[in-house]
Amino acid sequence: MNESISTAMAKIYAYDQERPALIAAGNQALVRLAPIALQPTDQARTIGRFLLGLYNGEEFPFDLTELRGLDLDLFQDCLSVLVMDYSPELEVHERVPNGDAIWQRLIELWAPEAA
Repeated sequence: MNESISTAMAKIYAYDQERPALIAAGNQALVRLAPIALQPTDQARTIGRFLLGLYNGEEFPFDLTELRGLDLDLFQDCLSVLVMDYSPELEVHERVPNGDAIWQRLIELWAPEAA
């Protein structure tokens, strides 16, 4: 039992050490994704709905299989944002300038009743 506790503690420590790099990568990806999500394209719709799902998954459910339709670089950016949001210190919309306004626009564009 002590070995499993020490293994778990080692994993937590390693994650804590890696976390700043994960946050930086996720923030960079989010800054790239947010403006794309506001465009009138199928990929923008997928990204917008993904971001809304992170923002409020109950109100804006998202089917993860939709990510398969993204270009690889956009898919990888979504994964980076998801990894960053694993243990959020901030809500996803608080990580970008004008996040409240951007997410309001995403709701107008891509919320299920708007689709």
